[in-house]
Amino acid sequence: MMTTNPRSDHAKTHTSDEHADDRDDQKLSLVGSVALGTGVMIGAGIFALVGQVAELAGGWVPWAFFAGAVVVGFSSYSYIRYSAANPSSGGIAMLLKAAYGPWVIAGSFSLFMYVSMILAESLLGRTFGTYLLRPFGLQDSALLVGILAVLAIAAAAIVNLVGNKWVERSATITASLKIIGIAVLAIGGLLASGMSSLGRLFTASEQTPPESGWLGFLAGVTLCILAYKGFTTITNQGADLRRPERNIGRSIMIAISLCTALYLLITVAVTGSLTIPEIVEARDYALAEAAEPAFGSLGVTLTVIIAVIATLSGLIASLFSVSKLYDMLHDMGQAPGLPHHTTHQSLLITAGLAIVMAAFFDLSQIASLGAILYLAMDIAIHWGIIRHLRHDIEVKPWVPVVAILLDLAVLVPFLILKAQSDPLTLAITAVTAVILITVQWVLMRRRSPHGTPEHS
Repeated sequence: MMTTNPRSDHAKTHTSDEHADDRDDQKLSLVGSVALGTGVMIGAGIFALVGQVAELAGGWVPWAFFAGAVVVGFSSYSYIRYSAANPSSGGIAMLLKAAYGPWVIAGSFSLFMYVSMILAESLLGRTFGTYLLRPFGLQDSALLVGILAVLAIAAAAIVNLVGNKWVERSATITASLKIIGIAVLAIGGLLASGMSSLGRLFTASEQTPPESGWLGFLAGVTLCILAYKGFTTITNQGADLRRPERNIGRSIMIAISLCTALYLLITVAVTGSLTIPEIVEARDYALAEAAEPAFGSLGVTLTVIIAVIATLSGLIASLFSVSKLYDMLHDMGQAPGLPHHTTHQSLLITAGLAIVMAAFFDLSQIASLGAILYLAMDIAIHWGIIRHLRHDIEVKPWVPVVAILLDLAVLVPFLILKAQSDPLTLAITAVTAVILITVQWVLMRRRSPHGTPEHS
């Protein structure tokens, strides 16, 4: 008869607990997760989109950003419920696969997500070029902006090739710099324009209404969503986050709330410093333009420095995460690879596509294309949750239903106004969607009879 040694068993248990604690210490904390999430969210969106939103929403810009937060808040419920129940590094791609199976629908919307992230990178690149040229008065040069955007994306790709550890470790530092910098600009702008500008939020008579009324306001909200959609990257942290079943939801809600507060402060400051026509005229660099009346040339320089940090750090982090996403999609058979087994092919493909888009599309086209693809994918997420996963992850069906209705409430007016003012962008979006669905269909046709991709 074998006997056990209580001390030995206790020692083994103690050692096992120590190893578990060590592994847990190496994982992301809630603070680290929020820092990474806000680092992705606070980027080109707030720097490049304020003027574009003003063009649609008029003086209701702050309310448009607040409405965007409400839409995203409802949307986040589906992502939180699935990611908390199934924490992994797969995030949205795994959610789509679970909802629709490993076939054309899931693959197509996964590619929609991937392309919308590439568009966000090209938006970062062009915003970098626009703000860097602002002190020299060359911000309206499409050629120079395009060249600087390409150089910024290429530089970020090189950093990813040689310094992945630096990419991960620098995320918290750059996120803090961006948050502090934007907060300083916002608070300083409010003080310069007078705290009464906060009161103007609730005084309709002092606001310039949108030219297209509520249709324009809702269309403007569509673009505001781009400034928040980075929260979806938090769902990819499941495998690396402490207590993900609890902290994923907390991280997403804290990140959205923090960004909402910052965006409201900065948009109130901008609308307090500039008239709506002035904001629209400087739509690609409105924050720098608004800093000049309040702080003079020093304010412009500070805004440019913050924008450069935000865009470059965002590019480096985005290329890092989106390349990993492409690797996963390729392994799942949902994305094509290069003809030969090239090292770092996911990074090369991602950076190459971002460079092409940054070189040939302007900020308005990039933002519009990205918003439409993202919202189409978001609607597919909620529908998949309602139809196929609501019992598995115990959701309250009314929340994703409301999320779908809100998505449609902002997307349809945006499509209507774009059809009137910029039909070319809608045509490009439709062609892009058809290409992505066709690519996915071809990849599915090449699958083996067992449902796995055929590899040479």
